[in-house]
Amino acid sequence: QVQLVESGGDPVPAGGPLRLSCASSTIRQCMGWFRQSPGQEREWVAHIRSVVRATYADAVKCRFTASVDNATKTLYLQLNSLRPEDGGMSYCAASRIGIACPTVGSQVYWGQGTQVTVSS
Repeated sequence: QVQLVESGGDPVPAGGPLRLSCASSTIRQCMGWFRQSPGQEREWVAHIRSVVRATYADAVKCRFTASVDNATKTLYLQLNSLRPEDGGMSYCAASRIGIACPTVGSQVYWGQGTQVTVSS
């Protein structure tokens, strides 16, 4: 069982930065960030593997940075140059299956999400 609690979602103007946090009961080998806009399917944003190796969806590459503080078991997602289309609920996640990376539709532990609102 992995408990995940996201925070940090706030209203922000377009072009601004935001940092999301996710307190986790444990750090798995691969953790992930996802987002979901109203009426849209949940989509993958980033994975971070072995604490240091991160990969990103094309839509956020070069603007978002995922990191992990292993000592505090906290994941972070730094969001820069925010766009209105980046708004929605953001979630952190861990796979229920060992070292696998979490993906939408697989067996995943989800947090409750944190709302990101970007004004144009």
